[in-house]
Amino acid sequence: MPATVARRMSRLAPVHRVTRGIDRRTVVRTGIVAAVAYAAWLAIGAFGRPYNFFDMKIYHGAVVWWASGNELYDFIAPSTTLGFTYPPFAAVVMLPMSWLPVEAAGWLNALASITALAVVLTALLRPVVDRLGWSLRFTVAIAVPMAVAIEPSRETLGYGQVNLLLFALIMADLVGLRWRAKRGTHHDTATSAATRFLYSGVWAGAGIGLATAVKLTPALFVVYLMITRQWRAAMTAIGTTIGVTLGSFALVGEESRTYFTSVLWQTERVGAADMTPNQSLAGLLARLYDSIETPKLLWLAFAVLVLALGLSRAATARADGDELTAFTLVGLTANVISPISWSHHLVWVIPAIIVLADAAVRRREASRGLLPRVSSAAAGGVPGVNALRPPIWYPTLTGLRHGAAALGLYLLFLISPIWPYEHQLPEVSHYQDGLFGALMENSLAIALIVLVAALPWRPGAEPAFYTDRLARAGQLTGRR
Repeated sequence: MPATVARRMSRLAPVHRVTRGIDRRTVVRTGIVAAVAYAAWLAIGAFGRPYNFFDMKIYHGAVVWWASGNELYDFIAPSTTLGFTYPPFAAVVMLPMSWLPVEAAGWLNALASITALAVVLTALLRPVVDRLGWSLRFTVAIAVPMAVAIEPSRETLGYGQVNLLLFALIMADLVGLRWRAKRGTHHDTATSAATRFLYSGVWAGAGIGLATAVKLTPALFVVYLMITRQWRAAMTAIGTTIGVTLGSFALVGEESRTYFTSVLWQTERVGAADMTPNQSLAGLLARLYDSIETPKLLWLAFAVLVLALGLSRAATARADGDELTAFTLVGLTANVISPISWSHHLVWVIPAIIVLADAAVRRREASRGLLPRVSSAAAGGVPGVNALRPPIWYPTLTGLRHGAAALGLYLLFLISPIWPYEHQLPEVSHYQDGLFGALMENSLAIALIVLVAALPWRPGAEPAFYTDRLARAGQLTGRR
Protein backbone atom coordinates (compact mmCIF):
# COMPACT_ATOMS: atom_id res chain seq x y z
CA MET A 1 0.00 0.00 0.00
CA PRO A 2 2.73 2.58 0.85
CA ALA A 3 4.48 1.72 -2.43
CA THR A 4 1.25 2.40 -4.34
CA VAL A 5 0.84 5.77 -2.62
CA ALA A 6 4.47 6.61 -3.39
CA ARG A 7 3.97 5.81 -7.07
CA ARG A 8 0.85 7.98 -7.22
CA MET A 9 2.68 10.83 -5.51
CA SER A 10 5.54 10.54 -7.98
CA ARG A 11 3.06 10.87 -10.84
CA LEU A 12 1.78 14.12 -9.32
CA ALA A 13 5.27 15.56 -9.04
CA PRO A 14 5.18 17.29 -12.48
CA VAL A 15 1.84 18.87 -11.56
CA HIS A 16 3.30 20.18 -8.30
CA ARG A 17 6.28 21.62 -10.17
CA VAL A 18 3.97 23.45 -12.61
CA THR A 19 1.62 24.81 -9.93
CA ARG A 20 4.36 25.66 -7.42
CA GLY A 21 5.00 29.07 -9.01
CA ILE A 22 1.33 30.03 -9.31
CA ASP A 23 0.24 32.56 -6.73
CA ARG A 24 -2.96 31.61 -4.93
CA ARG A 25 -4.13 35.20 -5.14
CA THR A 26 -3.81 35.08 -8.94
CA VAL A 27 -5.95 31.95 -9.08
CA VAL A 28 -8.63 33.54 -6.90
CA ARG A 29 -8.63 36.74 -8.94
CA THR A 30 -8.83 34.83 -12.20
CA GLY A 31 -11.82 32.94 -10.86
CA ILE A 32 -13.51 36.17 -9.79
CA VAL A 33 -12.96 37.77 -13.20
CA ALA A 34 -14.30 34.67 -14.95
CA ALA A 35 -17.37 34.65 -12.69
CA VAL A 36 -18.07 38.35 -13.34
CA ALA A 37 -17.65 37.86 -17.10
CA TYR A 38 -20.04 34.89 -17.04
CA ALA A 39 -22.57 36.84 -14.96
CA ALA A 40 -22.32 39.72 -17.46
CA TRP A 41 -22.97 37.29 -20.32
CA LEU A 42 -26.05 35.93 -18.53
CA ALA A 43 -27.28 39.47 -17.84
CA ILE A 44 -26.99 40.40 -21.51
CA GLY A 45 -29.01 37.33 -22.39
CA ALA A 46 -31.62 38.08 -19.73
CA PHE A 47 -32.05 41.85 -20.15
CA GLY A 48 -30.70 42.54 -23.64
CA ARG A 49 -32.52 42.23 -26.94
CA PRO A 50 -31.83 39.99 -29.92
CA TYR A 51 -28.79 41.47 -31.61
CA ASN A 52 -27.79 40.85 -35.21
CA PHE A 53 -25.62 43.86 -36.10
CA PHE A 54 -28.71 45.65 -37.44
CA ASP A 55 -27.09 49.10 -37.74
CA MET A 56 -23.83 47.63 -38.99
CA LYS A 57 -25.75 45.99 -41.83
CA ILE A 58 -26.99 49.45 -42.85
CA TYR A 59 -23.50 50.98 -42.68
CA HIS A 60 -21.95 48.02 -44.48
CA GLY A 61 -24.63 47.97 -47.16
CA ALA A 62 -24.27 51.73 -47.68
CA VAL A 63 -20.49 51.68 -48.20
CA VAL A 64 -20.73 48.61 -50.47
CA TRP A 65 -23.41 50.44 -52.47
CA TRP A 66 -21.22 53.56 -52.56
CA ALA A 67 -18.09 51.63 -53.55
CA SER A 68 -20.08 50.17 -56.45
CA GLY A 69 -20.48 53.64 -57.96
CA ASN A 70 -23.89 54.63 -56.55
CA GLU A 71 -24.85 57.74 -54.57
CA LEU A 72 -24.14 57.19 -50.86
CA TYR A 73 -27.27 58.86 -49.47
CA ASP A 74 -29.60 57.19 -51.98
CA PHE A 75 -29.04 53.84 -50.25
CA ILE A 76 -32.01 52.31 -48.41
CA ALA A 77 -31.47 49.09 -46.47
CA PRO A 78 -33.61 46.18 -47.67
CA SER A 79 -36.92 45.69 -45.81
CA THR A 80 -36.48 49.06 -44.07
CA THR A 81 -36.83 52.76 -44.74
CA LEU A 82 -33.39 53.49 -43.24
CA GLY A 83 -30.31 54.79 -44.97
CA PHE A 84 -26.90 56.21 -44.14
CA THR A 85 -27.19 59.24 -41.82
CA TYR A 86 -23.58 60.01 -40.87
CA PRO A 87 -21.42 62.75 -42.47
CA PRO A 88 -19.22 61.81 -45.45
CA PHE A 89 -16.13 61.70 -43.21
CA ALA A 90 -17.65 58.74 -41.36
CA ALA A 91 -18.36 57.04 -44.68
CA VAL A 92 -14.74 57.49 -45.76
CA VAL A 93 -13.55 55.95 -42.47
CA MET A 94 -15.99 53.05 -42.86
CA LEU A 95 -15.20 52.43 -46.54
CA PRO A 96 -12.53 49.73 -45.90
CA MET A 97 -15.13 47.49 -44.27
CA SER A 98 -16.77 47.08 -47.69
CA TRP A 99 -14.01 44.54 -48.35
CA LEU A 100 -15.24 42.37 -45.45
CA PRO A 101 -18.39 40.29 -44.94
CA VAL A 102 -20.91 42.12 -42.78
CA GLU A 103 -20.56 39.64 -39.90
CA ALA A 104 -16.77 40.06 -39.87
CA ALA A 105 -17.18 43.85 -39.89
CA GLY A 106 -19.58 43.61 -36.95
CA TRP A 107 -17.29 41.44 -34.85
CA LEU A 108 -14.28 43.61 -35.71
CA ASN A 109 -16.20 46.69 -34.56
CA ALA A 110 -17.19 44.88 -31.34
CA LEU A 111 -13.58 43.93 -30.63
CA ALA A 112 -12.34 47.47 -31.29
CA SER A 113 -15.11 48.93 -29.12
CA ILE A 114 -14.40 46.62 -26.16
CA THR A 115 -10.68 47.40 -26.46
CA ALA A 116 -11.44 51.12 -26.48
CA LEU A 117 -13.69 50.71 -23.44
CA ALA A 118 -10.94 48.83 -21.58
CA VAL A 119 -8.44 51.61 -22.34
CA VAL A 120 -10.89 54.29 -21.17
CA LEU A 121 -11.67 52.43 -17.95
CA THR A 122 -7.95 52.04 -17.28
CA ALA A 123 -7.50 55.80 -17.58
CA LEU A 124 -10.55 56.62 -15.46
CA LEU A 125 -9.90 54.09 -12.71
CA ARG A 126 -6.14 54.61 -12.35
CA PRO A 127 -6.40 57.64 -10.00
CA VAL A 128 -8.97 55.77 -7.87
CA VAL A 129 -7.07 52.50 -7.53
CA ASP A 130 -3.76 54.30 -6.94
CA ARG A 131 -5.31 56.13 -4.02
CA LEU A 132 -6.88 52.97 -2.59
CA GLY A 133 -3.89 50.72 -3.26
CA TRP A 134 -5.86 48.30 -5.44
CA SER A 135 -4.59 46.33 -8.41
CA LEU A 136 -5.32 48.26 -11.61
CA ARG A 137 -5.39 45.18 -13.85
CA PHE A 138 -7.73 43.28 -11.56
CA THR A 139 -10.06 46.27 -11.15
CA VAL A 140 -10.24 46.93 -14.89
CA ALA A 141 -10.70 43.21 -15.63
CA ILE A 142 -13.83 43.29 -13.43
CA ALA A 143 -15.03 46.68 -14.64
CA VAL A 144 -14.94 45.86 -18.38
CA PRO A 145 -17.51 43.00 -18.37
CA MET A 146 -19.66 44.93 -15.92
CA ALA A 147 -19.63 47.95 -18.25
CA VAL A 148 -20.27 45.79 -21.33
CA ALA A 149 -23.40 44.31 -19.70
CA ILE A 150 -25.34 47.56 -19.30
CA GLU A 151 -27.75 48.96 -21.87
CA PRO A 152 -25.61 51.51 -23.77
CA SER A 153 -22.65 49.14 -24.22
CA ARG A 154 -24.54 45.98 -25.13
CA GLU A 155 -26.76 47.89 -27.57
CA THR A 156 -23.70 49.52 -29.14
CA LEU A 157 -21.94 46.18 -29.58
CA GLY A 158 -25.03 44.23 -30.61
CA TYR A 159 -26.16 46.70 -33.24
CA GLY A 160 -22.69 47.48 -34.53
CA GLN A 161 -22.72 51.12 -33.42
CA VAL A 162 -19.71 53.43 -32.92
CA ASN A 163 -20.60 55.09 -29.61
CA LEU A 164 -17.83 53.47 -27.55
CA LEU A 165 -15.24 54.50 -30.14
CA LEU A 166 -16.44 58.12 -30.05
CA PHE A 167 -16.53 57.94 -26.24
CA ALA A 168 -12.88 56.85 -26.30
CA LEU A 169 -11.91 59.75 -28.58
CA ILE A 170 -13.47 62.28 -26.21
CA MET A 171 -11.99 60.69 -23.09
CA ALA A 172 -8.58 60.68 -24.77
CA ASP A 173 -8.79 64.46 -24.61
CA LEU A 174 -9.47 64.24 -20.86
CA VAL A 175 -6.22 62.28 -20.52
CA GLY A 176 -4.44 64.81 -22.73
CA LEU A 177 -5.65 67.68 -20.59
CA ARG A 178 -4.53 65.80 -17.49
CA TRP A 179 -1.03 65.33 -18.91
CA ARG A 180 -0.88 68.94 -20.04
CA ALA A 181 -1.85 70.13 -16.56
CA LYS A 182 1.05 68.09 -15.20
CA ARG A 183 3.34 69.91 -17.65
CA GLY A 184 4.70 66.70 -19.21
CA THR A 185 6.30 65.28 -16.06
CA HIS A 186 5.97 61.74 -17.46
CA HIS A 187 9.10 62.01 -19.60
CA ASP A 188 12.67 63.25 -19.49
CA THR A 189 15.10 64.52 -22.09
CA ALA A 190 16.23 60.96 -22.88
CA THR A 191 12.85 59.94 -24.31
CA SER A 192 11.92 60.26 -27.96
CA ALA A 193 10.26 63.31 -29.47
CA ALA A 194 7.08 61.29 -30.11
CA THR A 195 6.87 60.32 -26.44
CA ARG A 196 7.45 63.89 -25.33
CA PHE A 197 4.72 65.06 -27.71
CA LEU A 198 2.31 62.40 -26.43
CA TYR A 199 2.76 63.23 -22.76
CA SER A 200 2.80 66.97 -23.38
CA GLY A 201 -0.94 66.81 -24.06
CA VAL A 202 -0.73 69.60 -26.65
CA TRP A 203 -2.94 67.49 -28.91
CA ALA A 204 -5.86 67.62 -26.44
CA GLY A 205 -9.01 68.59 -28.33
CA ALA A 206 -8.26 66.52 -31.42
CA GLY A 207 -10.42 63.63 -30.14
CA ILE A 208 -13.39 65.92 -29.59
CA GLY A 209 -12.85 67.38 -33.05
CA LEU A 210 -12.86 63.96 -34.71
CA ALA A 211 -15.94 62.86 -32.74
CA THR A 212 -17.75 66.06 -33.75
CA ALA A 213 -16.93 65.38 -37.39
CA VAL A 214 -18.76 62.04 -37.07
CA LYS A 215 -21.68 63.18 -34.85
CA LEU A 216 -22.71 66.74 -34.04
CA THR A 217 -23.50 66.25 -30.32
CA PRO A 218 -19.83 66.16 -29.17
CA ALA A 219 -19.64 69.82 -30.26
CA LEU A 220 -21.01 70.65 -26.80
CA PHE A 221 -17.57 69.75 -25.42
CA VAL A 222 -16.11 72.56 -27.51
CA VAL A 223 -18.55 74.97 -25.83
CA TYR A 224 -17.47 73.59 -22.44
CA LEU A 225 -13.79 74.09 -23.25
CA MET A 226 -14.47 77.68 -24.21
CA ILE A 227 -16.53 78.38 -21.08
CA THR A 228 -13.72 77.03 -18.90
CA ARG A 229 -11.16 79.02 -20.92
CA GLN A 230 -9.24 76.01 -22.12
CA TRP A 231 -8.61 77.90 -25.32
CA ARG A 232 -5.89 75.76 -26.81
CA ALA A 233 -7.92 72.56 -26.55
CA ALA A 234 -11.01 74.35 -27.87
CA MET A 235 -9.13 75.72 -30.89
CA THR A 236 -7.59 72.29 -31.53
CA ALA A 237 -11.07 70.72 -31.50
CA ILE A 238 -12.51 73.37 -33.82
CA GLY A 239 -9.53 73.18 -36.15
CA THR A 240 -9.73 69.38 -36.29
CA THR A 241 -13.45 69.43 -37.10
CA ILE A 242 -13.06 72.08 -39.80
CA GLY A 243 -9.97 70.40 -41.26
CA VAL A 244 -11.62 66.98 -41.43
CA THR A 245 -14.82 68.45 -42.93
CA LEU A 246 -12.91 70.42 -45.57
CA GLY A 247 -10.86 67.33 -46.31
CA SER A 248 -14.11 65.43 -46.88
CA PHE A 249 -15.24 68.11 -49.32
CA ALA A 250 -11.93 67.73 -51.16
CA LEU A 251 -12.24 63.93 -51.32
CA VAL A 252 -15.98 63.44 -51.76
CA GLY A 253 -17.39 66.83 -52.67
CA GLU A 254 -20.71 65.64 -54.09
CA GLU A 255 -21.57 63.57 -51.01
CA SER A 256 -20.51 66.41 -48.71
CA ARG A 257 -22.75 68.91 -50.49
CA THR A 258 -25.66 66.46 -50.39
CA TYR A 259 -25.22 65.84 -46.68
CA PHE A 260 -24.90 69.45 -45.49
CA THR A 261 -27.59 70.86 -47.79
CA SER A 262 -30.16 68.07 -47.59
CA VAL A 263 -29.55 64.94 -45.51
CA LEU A 264 -28.58 66.78 -42.32
CA TRP A 265 -32.01 68.42 -42.14
CA GLN A 266 -34.06 65.30 -42.91
CA THR A 267 -34.87 64.36 -39.32
CA GLU A 268 -37.35 61.72 -40.45
CA ARG A 269 -34.42 59.59 -41.65
CA VAL A 270 -33.55 58.91 -38.01
CA GLY A 271 -36.94 58.01 -36.56
CA ALA A 272 -39.94 59.39 -34.66
CA ALA A 273 -39.24 61.33 -31.48
CA ASP A 274 -41.61 59.28 -29.32
CA MET A 275 -39.96 55.92 -30.04
CA THR A 276 -39.13 54.15 -26.77
CA PRO A 277 -35.34 53.90 -27.30
CA ASN A 278 -35.17 57.71 -27.68
CA GLN A 279 -34.37 58.56 -24.06
CA SER A 280 -33.68 62.26 -24.57
CA LEU A 281 -35.74 65.14 -23.18
CA ALA A 282 -37.48 65.42 -26.57
CA GLY A 283 -38.47 61.75 -26.47
CA LEU A 284 -39.65 62.06 -22.86
CA LEU A 285 -41.89 65.03 -23.67
CA ALA A 286 -43.29 63.38 -26.81
CA ARG A 287 -44.27 60.27 -24.85
CA LEU A 288 -45.71 62.31 -21.97
CA TYR A 289 -47.88 64.15 -24.50
CA ASP A 290 -48.64 60.82 -26.20
CA SER A 291 -47.62 62.34 -29.50
CA ILE A 292 -45.32 61.34 -32.32
CA GLU A 293 -43.81 64.83 -32.34
CA THR A 294 -42.20 66.75 -29.49
CA PRO A 295 -43.90 69.99 -28.34
CA LYS A 296 -41.14 72.21 -29.72
CA LEU A 297 -41.50 75.37 -27.60
CA LEU A 298 -41.73 73.39 -24.37
CA TRP A 299 -38.76 71.25 -25.39
CA LEU A 300 -36.72 74.32 -26.32
CA ALA A 301 -37.44 76.00 -22.97
CA PHE A 302 -36.48 72.96 -20.91
CA ALA A 303 -33.49 72.18 -23.15
CA VAL A 304 -32.04 75.66 -22.61
CA LEU A 305 -32.54 75.25 -18.84
CA VAL A 306 -30.81 71.84 -18.80
CA LEU A 307 -28.02 73.19 -21.02
CA ALA A 308 -27.34 76.10 -18.67
CA LEU A 309 -27.50 73.86 -15.61
CA GLY A 310 -25.25 71.17 -17.06
CA LEU A 311 -22.57 73.52 -18.34
CA SER A 312 -22.52 75.63 -15.15
CA ARG A 313 -22.18 72.53 -12.97
CA ALA A 314 -19.45 71.17 -15.26
CA ALA A 315 -17.51 74.44 -15.03
CA THR A 316 -17.82 74.41 -11.23
CA ALA A 317 -16.67 70.78 -11.06
CA ARG A 318 -13.58 71.62 -13.08
CA ALA A 319 -12.89 74.68 -10.90
CA ASP A 320 -12.90 72.34 -7.91
CA GLY A 321 -10.39 70.02 -9.56
CA ASP A 322 -12.67 67.27 -10.90
CA GLU A 323 -12.36 67.22 -14.69
CA LEU A 324 -13.81 63.71 -15.00
CA THR A 325 -17.11 64.80 -13.45
CA ALA A 326 -17.05 67.92 -15.63
CA PHE A 327 -16.69 65.84 -18.82
CA THR A 328 -19.37 63.45 -17.58
CA LEU A 329 -21.82 66.28 -16.95
CA VAL A 330 -21.23 67.67 -20.44
CA GLY A 331 -21.77 64.24 -22.01
CA LEU A 332 -24.96 63.67 -20.00
CA THR A 333 -26.22 67.14 -20.93
CA ALA A 334 -25.64 66.40 -24.60
CA ASN A 335 -27.66 63.19 -24.22
CA VAL A 336 -30.54 65.07 -22.59
CA ILE A 337 -30.84 68.03 -24.98
CA SER A 338 -30.24 66.14 -28.23
CA PRO A 339 -33.50 65.63 -30.18
CA ILE A 340 -32.63 61.94 -30.55
CA SER A 341 -30.62 60.02 -27.97
CA TRP A 342 -31.06 56.31 -28.52
CA SER A 343 -30.34 54.10 -25.53
CA HIS A 344 -27.01 53.07 -27.08
CA HIS A 345 -25.92 56.73 -27.03
CA LEU A 346 -26.04 56.92 -23.22
CA VAL A 347 -22.46 55.74 -22.60
CA TRP A 348 -21.86 58.67 -20.23
CA VAL A 349 -23.57 56.77 -17.43
CA ILE A 350 -20.37 54.67 -17.22
CA PRO A 351 -18.19 57.49 -15.81
CA ALA A 352 -21.20 58.71 -13.81
CA ILE A 353 -21.30 55.37 -11.98
CA ILE A 354 -17.55 55.63 -11.34
CA VAL A 355 -17.91 59.16 -9.97
CA LEU A 356 -20.75 58.16 -7.62
CA ALA A 357 -18.91 55.07 -6.36
CA ASP A 358 -15.69 57.02 -5.78
CA ALA A 359 -17.60 59.80 -4.02
CA ALA A 360 -19.04 57.19 -1.64
CA VAL A 361 -15.58 55.77 -0.89
CA ARG A 362 -14.09 59.23 -0.39
CA ARG A 363 -16.76 60.25 2.09
CA ARG A 364 -16.35 57.04 4.05
CA GLU A 365 -12.56 57.49 4.13
CA ALA A 366 -12.90 61.08 5.29
CA SER A 367 -15.26 60.11 8.10
CA ARG A 368 -12.87 57.50 9.53
CA GLY A 369 -10.60 60.18 10.91
CA LEU A 370 -13.44 62.10 12.51
CA LEU A 371 -13.89 59.89 15.58
CA PRO A 372 -10.21 59.88 16.65
CA ARG A 373 -9.96 63.65 16.22
CA VAL A 374 -13.08 64.25 18.27
CA SER A 375 -11.88 61.80 20.96
CA SER A 376 -8.53 63.54 21.30
CA ALA A 377 -10.28 66.90 21.52
CA ALA A 378 -12.53 65.51 24.26
CA ALA A 379 -9.48 64.23 26.11
CA GLY A 380 -8.06 67.76 26.05
CA GLY A 381 -11.08 69.05 27.88
CA VAL A 382 -12.71 70.96 25.05
CA PRO A 383 -16.17 71.87 26.35
CA GLY A 384 -19.18 70.60 24.41
CA VAL A 385 -17.23 68.12 22.27
CA ASN A 386 -18.84 65.01 23.75
CA ALA A 387 -22.27 66.36 22.83
CA LEU A 388 -21.17 66.76 19.20
CA ARG A 389 -19.42 63.40 18.96
CA PRO A 390 -20.92 61.33 16.11
CA PRO A 391 -22.19 57.78 16.74
CA ILE A 392 -19.68 54.94 16.42
CA TRP A 393 -21.48 53.69 13.29
CA TYR A 394 -21.11 57.07 11.56
CA PRO A 395 -18.18 56.08 9.26
CA THR A 396 -20.06 53.01 8.06
CA LEU A 397 -23.10 54.99 6.92
CA THR A 398 -21.18 57.95 5.53
CA GLY A 399 -21.24 57.76 1.75
CA LEU A 400 -24.12 55.29 1.79
CA ARG A 401 -26.30 57.68 -0.20
CA HIS A 402 -23.77 57.95 -3.01
CA GLY A 403 -23.00 54.24 -2.93
CA ALA A 404 -26.70 53.40 -3.18
CA ALA A 405 -27.05 55.85 -6.06
CA ALA A 406 -24.14 54.21 -7.91
CA LEU A 407 -25.61 50.74 -7.39
CA GLY A 408 -29.12 51.88 -8.31
CA LEU A 409 -27.89 53.60 -11.48
CA TYR A 410 -25.96 50.51 -12.53
CA LEU A 411 -28.94 48.19 -11.92
CA LEU A 412 -31.28 50.55 -13.78
CA PHE A 413 -29.13 50.47 -16.90
CA LEU A 414 -28.45 46.76 -16.49
CA ILE A 415 -32.13 45.81 -16.31
CA SER A 416 -33.24 48.64 -18.64
CA PRO A 417 -36.98 48.57 -17.80
CA ILE A 418 -37.94 50.60 -20.89
CA TRP A 419 -38.35 47.54 -23.14
CA PRO A 420 -41.17 45.64 -21.34
CA TYR A 421 -43.22 48.85 -21.68
CA GLU A 422 -42.26 49.74 -25.25
CA HIS A 423 -45.19 51.18 -27.22
CA GLN A 424 -45.57 52.64 -30.68
CA LEU A 425 -48.04 55.28 -31.76
CA PRO A 426 -50.61 55.39 -33.24
CA GLU A 427 -51.34 51.71 -32.60
CA VAL A 428 -50.70 51.75 -28.84
CA SER A 429 -50.77 54.68 -26.40
CA HIS A 430 -47.74 55.31 -24.20
CA TYR A 431 -50.16 55.19 -21.26
CA GLN A 432 -51.33 51.69 -22.14
CA ASP A 433 -49.79 50.34 -18.91
CA GLY A 434 -50.81 53.26 -16.73
CA LEU A 435 -48.57 55.75 -14.95
CA PHE A 436 -46.17 53.05 -13.77
CA GLY A 437 -45.68 51.85 -17.34
CA ALA A 438 -45.09 55.43 -18.50
CA LEU A 439 -42.54 55.89 -15.70
CA MET A 440 -40.69 52.73 -16.71
CA GLU A 441 -40.71 53.64 -20.41
CA ASN A 442 -39.10 56.99 -19.55
CA SER A 443 -36.91 55.78 -16.69
CA LEU A 444 -33.55 56.19 -18.44
CA ALA A 445 -34.38 59.72 -19.59
CA ILE A 446 -35.46 60.67 -16.06
CA ALA A 447 -32.21 59.24 -14.67
CA LEU A 448 -30.17 61.35 -17.11
CA ILE A 449 -31.94 64.56 -16.07
CA VAL A 450 -31.45 63.75 -12.38
CA LEU A 451 -27.74 63.11 -12.99
CA VAL A 452 -27.30 66.46 -14.76
CA ALA A 453 -28.95 68.18 -11.80
CA ALA A 454 -27.44 66.19 -8.93
CA LEU A 455 -24.27 64.29 -9.92
CA PRO A 456 -21.74 65.19 -7.19
CA TRP A 457 -18.20 66.21 -7.95
CA ARG A 458 -15.14 65.38 -5.88
CA PRO A 459 -13.06 68.44 -4.94
CA GLY A 460 -9.39 67.83 -5.65
CA ALA A 461 -10.03 64.44 -7.28
CA GLU A 462 -7.83 65.39 -10.25
CA PRO A 463 -4.73 66.80 -8.51
CA ALA A 464 -3.26 68.12 -11.76
CA PHE A 465 -6.27 70.36 -12.42
CA TYR A 466 -6.59 71.37 -8.77
CA THR A 467 -2.91 72.34 -8.59
CA ASP A 468 -3.31 74.34 -11.79
CA ARG A 469 -6.26 76.19 -10.29
CA LEU A 470 -4.36 76.98 -7.06
CA ALA A 471 -1.41 78.25 -9.06
CA ARG A 472 -3.63 80.64 -11.01
CA ALA A 473 -5.31 81.77 -7.79
CA GLY A 474 -1.88 82.48 -6.32
CA GLN A 475 -0.92 84.55 -9.35
CA LEU A 476 -4.12 86.59 -9.08
CA THR A 477 -3.48 87.15 -5.35
CA GLY A 478 0.06 88.27 -6.08
CA ARG A 479 -1.16 90.82 -8.62
CA ARG A 480 -3.48 92.33 -6.03
